[in-house]
Amino acid sequence: MKSQVSSGEYVTLFHQDNFHIPDIYTQNRKVVLLTDEYIAGLYPAILRNYPTITIPSGEAHKTLESIAWIISELVALEADRNCLLIGLGGGVITDIAGLVASIYMRGIAVGYIPTTLLAMVDAAIGGKTGINLGVHKNMIGTFRQPEFILQDIHFLHTLSTHEWSNGFSEIIKYAFLFDENLISELEIHTLEYYRTNSDALIKVIDTCANWKLKTVTEDTLEKGNRKLLNFGHTIGHALETLYKLSHGEAVSIGMVLASRLSEKLIGFTYKDTEHLIHILSRYGLPVQTPFDAHLVASLIHSDKKRNNTHIDFILLKKPGEGIIHPVSLEELTQFLTEIRNC
Repeated sequence: MKSQVSSGEYVTLFHQDNFHIPDIYTQNRKVVLLTDEYIAGLYPAILRNYPTITIPSGEAHKTLESIAWIISELVALEADRNCLLIGLGGGVITDIAGLVASIYMRGIAVGYIPTTLLAMVDAAIGGKTGINLGVHKNMIGTFRQPEFILQDIHFLHTLSTHEWSNGFSEIIKYAFLFDENLISELEIHTLEYYRTNSDALIKVIDTCANWKLKTVTEDTLEKGNRKLLNFGHTIGHALETLYKLSHGEAVSIGMVLASRLSEKLIGFTYKDTEHLIHILSRYGLPVQTPFDAHLVASLIHSDKKRNNTHIDFILLKKPGEGIIHPVSLEELTQFLTEIRNC
């Protein structure tokens, strides 16, 4: 399958017994891989054929310091403007690789090989890059479409159950934003079903990837409906930063809170929120956590989606239909305080 997004090409290769990067992407130019220590330990055979820059694993390394060090390594490797940088890893690596590629020598080519379910269905697709600035999530970033994204479900065999759940947080996001049929499918299956049924897994990855591709193609720079993809993320990013939750856990709780706000503001039903909670729980995801309402609200005040005194918040009109709804920061703070005290 191939789909076009701006200048980037999305390619899925689902069944390669011995994964390799096709020559069509690498010939006649220098190729450098960027990965983390964990992935480097799992897949040394992939790294053997290319110079590789390896960084420590984890969200804590999405920093300006990491970017500067990677760029210094590219200089040491004599990477020129014809170089291709390939990010091999999860969302942290694709975020960093994309940002480095967009600024090194004013821009070099980049491609992604995502190794987590979350990256395959969401993080690697769409051209967003970003690093954190202190407590501010993805505050520094660019839009940089990759030349290609190579997907292979064999990479998922090494994932823990926790990482599978993280990925399903984004899958459930797509379902409740866009796709009632996907909601119905998720309701009758389980995480273990998808872990052990390759055809079903490929289908659900393909469905989610296409929802993101469709949305991004129509709004590459997030001026309109691409904002829908932030469902669960506005509050979720604050929770992720403040309480050291994984991205999937934070987005899961963020979706529940966004659904409760949808009840309050646009008539989303309590029953439908409970349905969302049921499916999130079915896939091993948390649906609540203790939090300080004022701390969360203060972090949201610096969110990238803020527009003066309002923020473009993603609410649910009904299951399978998300909308962009301006919410005042005062209104959001009041909501967080009320729900925290319930």
